[in-house]
Amino acid sequence: MLNPQQKAAVRYIDGPLLVLAGAGSGKTRVITQKIAYLIEHCGYTANTVCAVTFTNKAANEMRARVAAVLPAAKRHGLRVATFHTLGLSIIKRHVALCDLKTGFSIFDSEDCLQLLRGFLPVGKANERDYLMQIQQQISRWKNDLLEPHEVSGCTDLPIYEEAALIYPRYQQALKAYNAVDFDDLIRLPVRLLSHHAELREYWQNRIRHLLVDEYQDSNTSQYS
Repeated sequence: MLNPQQKAAVRYIDGPLLVLAGAGSGKTRVITQKIAYLIEHCGYTANTVCAVTFTNKAANEMRARVAAVLPAAKRHGLRVATFHTLGLSIIKRHVALCDLKTGFSIFDSEDCLQLLRGFLPVGKANERDYLMQIQQQISRWKNDLLEPHEVSGCTDLPIYEEAALIYPRYQQALKAYNAVDFDDLIRLPVRLLSHHAELREYWQNRIRHLLVDEYQDSNTSQYS
């Protein structure tokens, strides 16, 4: 059963809504009940509703909860995904505009570390902690939507300077491999939707209602 505040959140559909609540207070239940409400009472078809969360485990749990309240026929086409999965589906649909070829690879963390290793002198290349710091700095830049030419090496931190020098070479290497990393799965769709009004309109029409779980944890690129 939903309490009055939860019912109000489920039934409000006239604009953006932010739900603030503590851990274990039923936020995920509100999202799943709202999905059912949109489809059963508000005339939305399942393929125009999208729920986004942060982990595959959370997405699977949300799908199971939706399945418990909606029959299969009514939830056909419903998109419940992580940010990265949603981003991947956008990239696949517009792969050429992402400067990629069909069948591109997704490099995991170890693949990326191996790629970065080739840009460092032998001594540093074998220091895993140092490599990971370089990787994390590049990841932060990508999450802040900064391209290689937008970062500066002017800082007192040598590792920042080294990361700034490696970042463009790293991106060129990914392109040569026809590959993306996990951060690109969000960065590239943001760039697409920012630079191509017709694509943005297409996705705005396709996803008529967007629900975000654990919204407070979103970084710059996820928020965009």
